Amino acid sequence: MVIVSCVNMPLWIRTRLLFLILFLSVNISLIILTYAPAESAEQNLVVRFLDVGQGDSIHVVTPDGFEVLVDGGATASVLRKLSQGRSFFDRKIDMVVATHPDSDHIAGLVDVMKRYEVEYIFRTNNINVTPASVAFDDYAEKEKAKVVMVQAGQVVRVGASTTIEFFAPEGDTANWPSNNSSIVLCVTYGDIDFLLTGDAPKAVEENIVRLYGDRLESEVLKLGHHGSDTSSSQTFLDVVKPEVAVVSAGKENRYGHPHPKVLERILGSGIDVVSTAESGTITFVTDGSRVWRE
Repeated sequence: MVIVSCVNMPLWIRTRLLFLILFLSVNISLIILTYAPAESAEQNLVVRFLDVGQGDSIHVVTPDGFEVLVDGGATASVLRKLSQGRSFFDRKIDMVVATHPDSDHIAGLVDVMKRYEVEYIFRTNNINVTPASVAFDDYAEKEKAKVVMVQAGQVVRVGASTTIEFFAPEGDTANWPSNNSSIVLCVTYGDIDFLLTGDAPKAVEENIVRLYGDRLESEVLKLGHHGSDTSSSQTFLDVVKPEVAVVSAGKENRYGHPHPKVLERILGSGIDVVSTAESGTITFVTDGSRVWRE
């Protein structure tokens, strides 16, 4: 550090120097404000269901600028989606949630950890020896992030006004089928809830309905397992009562997602349905009392 003494300087030099220091201080403040997320000025929560093809990735930005990424899809395409509307200098994500170790949920998170500094990783101890799972474990260790093993009942406050509550899994998931180990979580801002279900099957849905009942009620529901008929039972839909159901799936995918029976249940329940396969990235904005699509 260089310290400049002003004691023996002529008055005009001291005046100009002080003016320069003041000018730089003001402009540094403006740069900081420029790179702050726009949402923080509007007091809105933004939830983006990213179009990552056949996979899941949900990007949450709180009103005070905290970022949460739930899953990362199967490829590095998640990086392109995350970069949209983002400062080149913003290389931090506060919280990553890996719902379960299937490649269409976590393979892209490896690329995220290579590009971004991640402060917290929320995951389960489910064991999967696929290349994507092994790579995720390796990079999670290299990231040196704080790792939290998720259990039902945990609640996390993200920033000043947003909470995340975990409804599943419950118990030691190490040797479970990977979909059964899926993290189910709810992002809440004010009176608005987003329920994100990973690939949780109907058996998990039944369990969390039994445990939490009406607490599952949410305005926006991410359908389990990309709209497969293994998830989204009628009982579950009746309890959640979503206004909108989101399908995260690839266009003309070989699995036939979303399944016609699921769409029949959704539409028969008077729920609007949107799909990343048809609409690309789907963005919701909420001020805590109402929610709308951008």
